[in-house]
Amino acid sequence: MMEHVITAAESGRRLRDVLRQVMGVSYSAMKSAKWDGRITVDGVATPVDAFVREGQLVRIRFKEAAPVYEVKPYHIPLVIPYEDEHLYVIDKPAPLASQSSLNHPDDALENALYAHLGCPTDFIYRPVNRLDKGTSGLMIVAKDAHAQHRLQKMLHSDDFARQYLAVVEGTLPARSGVIDAPIGKEDAASIRRLVRDDGKPSVTHYEVLEERNGRSLVRLRLETGRTHQIRVHMAHLGCPVCGDFLYGTELAELPGRFALHSHELTLTHPLTMEGLHIVSPLPEKLRALLG
Repeated sequence: MMEHVITAAESGRRLRDVLRQVMGVSYSAMKSAKWDGRITVDGVATPVDAFVREGQLVRIRFKEAAPVYEVKPYHIPLVIPYEDEHLYVIDKPAPLASQSSLNHPDDALENALYAHLGCPTDFIYRPVNRLDKGTSGLMIVAKDAHAQHRLQKMLHSDDFARQYLAVVEGTLPARSGVIDAPIGKEDAASIRRLVRDDGKPSVTHYEVLEERNGRSLVRLRLETGRTHQIRVHMAHLGCPVCGDFLYGTELAELPGRFALHSHELTLTHPLTMEGLHIVSPLPEKLRALLG
């Protein structure tokens, strides 16, 4: 549910404009809610083309669809450094898939969160940013469709900034730089991506923090969110992420994962407007790669 008290500046506007432009409700959510009385003004179901006045309380209740598949519990410890009524920030371990699938029907973060919450009957998994199975670190899961919609609109903006840490092979060409290189699929049947002229625009900022043992610790920030973007861009520079079995060389000391970690999240909360800053330290097994 979401509430808003009409201000003097908003008085005289249509309810639908307040819902869409002020409260940020998606068109599909507003359309669904208006047909069954889930949009009210001062407690009375109200058409969205009605005009509102200063001081009135607008309320919309969001209807959640039932899960279309059975979720199986996966009992592993979860670290959740932040939670409120709208979202979770989860420190995802690796290797662990972000979402259940044919390859991971019952051993993904989705299943782990379901188990962590006590297997609620109304559980719906709403990830905002997904991490590869082999990537660890901070990931947001929304608690309702409206929060998910608002958060996904913020991705790759200054209001939703994420930084990654990676241990890569070799030495980068400069201490810091911007990789502006389009990424596309290797071919229709492959999951691999490549830098290619006909790919989608892809921009990664990097900064070298340490160089030791023939490897580099790099901080990275994405302007775009292409599949495998950091992994592809690092390999393109001749410095693949350590342990990356798809774009580099698998390492026995990193079974099932590679040295990429979602390290820092700076977020303007889309509903409370609170500033959030959450940090997850680089796992020791990744730091150990630097010797």
